[in-house]
Amino acid sequence: MEEINEENKESRQEYHVIAVNGLYENWFLDYASYVILERAVPAIDDGLKPVQRRILHAMRDMDDGRFNKVANVIGQTMQYHPHGDAAIGDAMVNLGQKDLLIETQGNWGDVRTGDAAAAPRYIEARLSKFALEVAFNKQTTIWQNSYDGRKKEPVALPMKFPLLLAQGVEGIAVGLATKVLPHNFIELLQASIDYLKGKKFELYPDFATAGLIDVSNYNQGKKGGKVRVRARIEESDKKTLLIKDVPYGVTTNQLIDSIIKANDSGKIKIKKVIDNTAKDVEVEIQLAPGVSPDKTIDALYAFTDCEVSISPNACVIVDNKPVFIGVEDLLKLSTERTKELLKQELEIKMNELEASWHASSLEKIFIEKRIYRDIEECETFEDVIDTIWRGMNKFRKLFRRDLTEEDILKLTEIKIKRISKYDTFKADEYIKGLENQLEQVKNDLENLKQYAIKYFENLLKKYSKGKERRTEIKTFDNIDSKTVAIANQKLYVNRAEGFVGYGLKKDEFVVDCSDIDDIIVFRRDGKMLVSKVQEKAFMGKDIIHVDVFRKNDERRTYNLIYLDGKTKTSYAKRFPVTGITRDKEYDLTQGTANSRILYFSANPSGEAEIVAVTLSPLSHARKLSFDFDFSTLAIKGRGVQGNILSKYLVKTIKLKQKGVSTLGGIDIWFDWAIGRLNVNEHGSYLGNFSGEDLVLSVYKDGNYELTNFDLSNHFDYEQLLLIVKFRADRALSCIYFDGKAKQNYLKRFVIETLTLNKKFLFISEEKGSHVVFVSDHKQPKIKLLIGKGKTAQEEELVLSDLIEVKGWKAIGNKFTTKDLVKIELLSEDEVDEVLPSTDENEPNLTEDLFKEEEEKIKKLLADDEDVFNKKSIATKKPKPENPSDQPKLF
Repeated sequence: MEEINEENKESRQEYHVIAVNGLYENWFLDYASYVILERAVPAIDDGLKPVQRRILHAMRDMDDGRFNKVANVIGQTMQYHPHGDAAIGDAMVNLGQKDLLIETQGNWGDVRTGDAAAAPRYIEARLSKFALEVAFNKQTTIWQNSYDGRKKEPVALPMKFPLLLAQGVEGIAVGLATKVLPHNFIELLQASIDYLKGKKFELYPDFATAGLIDVSNYNQGKKGGKVRVRARIEESDKKTLLIKDVPYGVTTNQLIDSIIKANDSGKIKIKKVIDNTAKDVEVEIQLAPGVSPDKTIDALYAFTDCEVSISPNACVIVDNKPVFIGVEDLLKLSTERTKELLKQELEIKMNELEASWHASSLEKIFIEKRIYRDIEECETFEDVIDTIWRGMNKFRKLFRRDLTEEDILKLTEIKIKRISKYDTFKADEYIKGLENQLEQVKNDLENLKQYAIKYFENLLKKYSKGKERRTEIKTFDNIDSKTVAIANQKLYVNRAEGFVGYGLKKDEFVVDCSDIDDIIVFRRDGKMLVSKVQEKAFMGKDIIHVDVFRKNDERRTYNLIYLDGKTKTSYAKRFPVTGITRDKEYDLTQGTANSRILYFSANPSGEAEIVAVTLSPLSHARKLSFDFDFSTLAIKGRGVQGNILSKYLVKTIKLKQKGVSTLGGIDIWFDWAIGRLNVNEHGSYLGNFSGEDLVLSVYKDGNYELTNFDLSNHFDYEQLLLIVKFRADRALSCIYFDGKAKQNYLKRFVIETLTLNKKFLFISEEKGSHVVFVSDHKQPKIKLLIGKGKTAQEEELVLSDLIEVKGWKAIGNKFTTKDLVKIELLSEDEVDEVLPSTDENEPNLTEDLFKEEEEKIKKLLADDEDVFNKKSIATKKPKPENPSDQPKLF
């Protein structure tokens, strides 16, 4: 037993204790480095991950111009690295769906619908002509052993194209991730050309799924940047919307699921969703009765995958290290590498040409100078070599480099048949051709930048067809989700107990709301707070007002009279509530104990009412009742003290007269970049709108439409020619082209149809008919450019002098049969236009008004002194009976 213990003791002494944290640190770093360098992140040199590089290399080895089964390519790829067959297959399908390096045959799936590719044994692939031209060159490739040492594989492919930016890439490693968005093929080549020419360039993503993209925060694809991508939604009619494409990274199934989810949660209201996707994407959305299509479009962008945000994070391997870099720097590095590869190819070609020239020149001298005859007497091979060496050495001044033994050996291999049929003329032409090629290669090396530019231009010419930009770059408007959300809940309040929510169905109904809204509450004690709507929430007892909170609504004004608990003085003030901190109580009084609100009103457009104030009978005021007009107060912040209404105790305050808005109308602009109305002074100013004012829009296809000035309205700005504030007495002047008559027509008409949100066609229905020019100016003066070249003519016309105002359905008068090159609006007469009467018996109002005004002016001039000396014109304001009886205002 003692011997066994001694053996165990000795064996234990042979082991060393190693801390677990040390093992973890080394193993983890090894694993992290492997994942970063060998799996997830692409290399800057060729823009490929290792598995992608091995797939392309395997396909190049197999390439014979015919298609190969993907299953065979997978097996060939596994010779270079033991990737799983599923991983190789998925990576290859991903490459094939990019439609750039691999030509595909069979069912390779669809990135738009999310349909998977068929099994590898059923689909086939081969390298594209583009890939063969830009990605492979054995002479410029650096090689390394495969994992088992049996094969050679490239360290990096000699890629002469910014592949990483064209295909995009996404990968998650240990401690970092990379996401480079795909860019347009043509724009990348043009950017490389511009960079080599020293010009500035910009790069923005372009997706195979098309759609719309806002790149205002792209930040060159660096970390922290963001792009917003939208599906294109068209309004088929007032009851149907059509989604024509999907955002990048979203499939039609995901899109439809998100729409159904938004509908089930009450954020949007639709009747049915139908997927009509075949060759092209089309998702049909049928709207519920009474639902606005414009607001539904906004809601789809706000609550569904019709709009997604993508955060790029460009990270690549540079010198075996991950580096975060912008897309413009990526393109510059790729272009410089391409230039270096082109230089290497030119140098290799030059060496080959010089070797060919040297061999041809030696052969020419050997045969023409009959040196081969000198070897007839030689008995040994060494004598033959020496004889040729001596014979060729006489002409060494003609050589571009020194003779070598290898050169002499090649001369001994020339057959008698070749010597007997040697053609000196053909040999000279061949050598001359080599010399010309050498000169061209030398010139290309000396002008390497220009040579690289020609290389990119050649790629652009050969492969750009069908690779135009698919994703339209636009500036998106910011949609307030609370504004476009469907009111799917009803808000109730228990004023006495202080509870508010959509679950209090037995209490007082307040307003319809959505479950993402905020609500604003005012209490009798002068406190105000904003909170998210809930099923039931305690807001404090004695609630006097509750409503849906509209953030940044500067027009909604609250009129308030409160009693200060300390001084017993009553104060009046007017204020909006725009930005607040949720669930924080704000005191609208001076914060003293026993302060309370005496009167309160909420006014959506800044209305200012008149109230009747009755003072306490115990007060010493001479006048116990008076009227107070809120319009005498300026609108200020919610925290102001307010103006003194009365220092005496107020008994009652009652509404005497409803007020009108003190804010006036709303100044509205139209932003042509996004096709939306706004109040932020973006785009063209349309005017000041209030009440029942309307917006008139005229389109290229000959339709006009009247809408209200709701900021949620959509306009097809790509077809929009004119958008103005509608004036019923203003005539439209229009020049249009009739597709059937092939003739331009001029017409002037007033808008007679006042139906809102409905388009009316005012030109011919024939195919090809379109509006050339339209204006709502009273007397539009235009400059025409007619004809082209030397026969071009300019002419100025006032359209109101050429034709009278007729009905909106009238054809109009023929305008000109010549080619209209350009129409330019020169000026506008600001004098109000009196439209001509359609009744011949009606008097000429213009002439009668002019005569009447003329008579008035003559009379005023004659009685000038009397008019200005009359004291009755000035009126004196009556003085109040007692200043103390009136409201005391600062």
